[in-house]
Amino acid sequence: MLDQIRIILVGTSHTGNIGSVARAMKTMGLSQLYLVAPKTLPDGQAYALSAGASDVLANAKVFDTLEQAIADCPLVIAVSARERTLGWPMLNPRQAGELCVQEAPGHPVALVFGREKSCLTNEELQLCNRQVSIPGNPDYSSLNLAMAVQVLSYEVRMAYLATAQQPQPVSEVAYPSSAQMESFYRHLEATLNDTGFIIKQHPGVVMTKLKRLFTRARPEETEYNILRGILTSVQRYGQKTAGDKE
Repeated sequence: MLDQIRIILVGTSHTGNIGSVARAMKTMGLSQLYLVAPKTLPDGQAYALSAGASDVLANAKVFDTLEQAIADCPLVIAVSARERTLGWPMLNPRQAGELCVQEAPGHPVALVFGREKSCLTNEELQLCNRQVSIPGNPDYSSLNLAMAVQVLSYEVRMAYLATAQQPQPVSEVAYPSSAQMESFYRHLEATLNDTGFIIKQHPGVVMTKLKRLFTRARPEETEYNILRGILTSVQRYGQKTAGDKE
């Protein structure tokens, strides 16, 4: 189960942080480390700070974009303390750990951590299903990257141990992957452009709000297929109507 849970670091600046993250992961039994556009690949400092978790570093996968790293994940949870104008569905660390363990038997899941100074961009957050924030001391809530990974990895492990003691039935619900949902959003935007609902010159925040809507709803795979079928039907009707007018 734990091999299905990946830790994704986006735009990490310091290789030492990558090594410290590998150590935090291994102490909790996690091994799947994904690096998205790191400033520098793991080096001697990273291996030194990994303190014996060199296998996690050596097997880390590197991607150019977050979209590539999560393409096959139906559940993606962003770890970010930044307040957003448009909030995303929120979890606390315990809920995030439980949800990861609940869904990991059926498909890969991801916990995504942003840059040391600027966290995740709004566009990157919109690729995720949920957001988690660590409720630290409001007067001093600063956590470094490895500390944040340690907190979430600990919650994953506690949920995993609880499940091992009291096995829960594996959910048979299938969800579309991240890549499928991004394809759906492109299809939705194209359809809304075709119907004139979205004005290309003044798109506003329509798609952002629609993404938030479907992120909250989190359609199952059968519902996803219905939605895609509806969009295709609308497009065909529009093409037929245009053809009749000609």
